[in-house]
Amino acid sequence: MPQSDAEVYTALGRAFEALGVRWYLFGAQAAILYGVTRFTEDIDVTVELGKRPTRALIDALADEGFKVRIADDAFIANTRVVPLVHMSTSIPVDVVLSGPGLEEVFLDAAIPTDVDGVSVPVARAEDLVVMKVLAARPKDLEDVVVLLAVRKNAFDVAQVRRMLMTLEEALDQNDLVSVFESCLKRSLRLKT
Repeated sequence: MPQSDAEVYTALGRAFEALGVRWYLFGAQAAILYGVTRFTEDIDVTVELGKRPTRALIDALADEGFKVRIADDAFIANTRVVPLVHMSTSIPVDVVLSGPGLEEVFLDAAIPTDVDGVSVPVARAEDLVVMKVLAARPKDLEDVVVLLAVRKNAFDVAQVRRMLMTLEEALDQNDLVSVFESCLKRSLRLKT
């Protein structure tokens, strides 16, 4: 992990601690920590603001050297994403504003992980797979395949199936488990 990433995680941690909010790392950077070989510079985190205004988050992050990339309140309200850049490293950071339900489960289960001397709460591998199956972009599904292959002996497949079945019911969708099963089959063919 580049030292500049550690600088960003340190700054994020200080900003979130100042606000007293929970957060976790997800996306490609989390996948990399779980052994997926991937090139990306952007960092994706989810934060639980509760009743705090988004402006308080933006101000706390500005105090730690972040600048909003899209200063459009309507965009942030509609997407629930605050796109930033860490000015001293030029690393883009997307801060997702959590909602009730699934993201609370992910926050509760996040694992404090040492990343170059910085403690970073990281989404569990199982939760990361659920997120990536929900996103269903080709690169996300490829990450799922590789992550399953790399972590085959340290991965709770049954838990992911249960969560995806619950989500299928909640979202009135019927393809999440089958997408996961397809990724699982592909992962068994990979040599790690």
